[in-house]
Amino acid sequence: MTARNIVIIGAGIGGLTTALAFARNGDGVDIVEQAPNLSEVGAGLQVSPNASRILIALGLGDALREAMIRPHEIVLASGRSLRKITHVPCGEFAADRWGAPYGVMHRADLQSMLLEAVIAHPHCRLHLDQHITSSDITELPDRLGLPGAGLFVGADGVWSQARRLVPGAPKPRFSGQIAWRFKVAAETTRSVLNPTNVTAFLGSRTHLVAYPLEHGKTINMVAITQGSDPGETWAERENPNGRMELLNAFADWHPDLRTILRQAPEMTWWPLFEVPDGRWHETGSPVLIGDAAHAMTPFAAQGAAMAIEDGYELAQACTGISGDLAATLNTYETSRRARIGRARSRGAFNQFAYHARGPIRLGRDLVLALKQPESLAAELDWLYGYRATGL
Repeated sequence: MTARNIVIIGAGIGGLTTALAFARNGDGVDIVEQAPNLSEVGAGLQVSPNASRILIALGLGDALREAMIRPHEIVLASGRSLRKITHVPCGEFAADRWGAPYGVMHRADLQSMLLEAVIAHPHCRLHLDQHITSSDITELPDRLGLPGAGLFVGADGVWSQARRLVPGAPKPRFSGQIAWRFKVAAETTRSVLNPTNVTAFLGSRTHLVAYPLEHGKTINMVAITQGSDPGETWAERENPNGRMELLNAFADWHPDLRTILRQAPEMTWWPLFEVPDGRWHETGSPVLIGDAAHAMTPFAAQGAAMAIEDGYELAQACTGISGDLAATLNTYETSRRARIGRARSRGAFNQFAYHARGPIRLGRDLVLALKQPESLAAELDWLYGYRATGL
C-alpha cells in the first residue's frame, strides 16, 4: 500500500497509538474526536511489557521512563487476613525476562505523551470537538476538508459509533461487574500493603487491586464487585447509596481494608462492559480496534495493552501492500482475534481464581503457594513476551 490518508475515529490511547504507528510508516493521519479537549478518565493503568515494547518503538521510551513506576512484585494476598499468597517478580526481572519494562502510571500521563507525539508529528492532524454519529463517519473527509480516506479506523470505545457500520459486529453486554476507582495517600495504606508493589487482594466475588502512582505518593485502588446493568454509560461519580453497597460487598474483609474503603474520597463508578466475539471489519466499513472491537473485563489488566497492540499491528499489516486491502484486513483480523481470545480467556480464568469461595479458594491458595514465583512468571511469557510484527 502506498502512502494514503488514514482517518481514525477516537483519540484515546488506542487511537493515538494507531495514529503514531501509521504516521511512522509514512501515511497521513487524521484523528477525529468528539471531545472538545482530551482528558483521560480514570486514575491508574498497568503497562505490561507487550505494550511498553511498542510505546518504546514509537519513540516514547524517555517519556515512559519518566512517568512509569516499575513495581518490585505483583502480589496476590488474602483480602480477609492480608496474608501474602504468592507473587510474580517484576522490576529488573521483568525487563530481563520479557525484554521490556512492566510498570504502572496515570492513564492521563500516557495519553498526554501520546498526544504530544501526535501533535509534533508532521503526518498527523487532530480534529477535536467533532460530533460523530455512524451516519456521518464516511462524510468526515469532506466535512473537514481532508483528502479522501484510504482507511477508516474505529477506535471510539465500547459505545462505538463506527461499530454500527460493520455488519456482524456485536453489541456491548454488561459483564455483571462494577469497578470502583479511587486514589488515597500512600501513608494511609502502609498497614496493609507495600507501596512499591502491585497488590491484588482476593475475596469471595470481590477483589481489590492497589498500586503506586505519583512517584509513590499516592495509591491507585480499584475495587471490583458484582452489580446491576445500568444501561449505556461509562464512568460516573458514586451515588449516595453506593458506598454502603460497596462496604456490604466487602463485609468479611480485613478491618484495615474496610477502613480504607469507608474513608476514601469520592470514587468513580465504572460498570464493566464487554464486546463479545464478532466481525471487526467488512469491505467498505471501518476496521475496529481496542474496546470498539473487543472490550474485555480488566481481570488480566490487558484492555489498553490490546488496543496498543491492535493499532501497531494494523499499521504494520497495511504498510507497503499493493493488493487487496480487504484481504489484508481480514488476515489482520484473524491473527488478532486469536490473541484477543487468549487474553480474554486469561481474564476469565483470573476472575474465577480471584473470586473463588469455600473449598475452591482453599485449593487455589494451596496450589499458588506451592508454585515458585519464576514458574508463575513463565505462565505469562506468551502474554508479556509477545513481540508485535517488526519488533
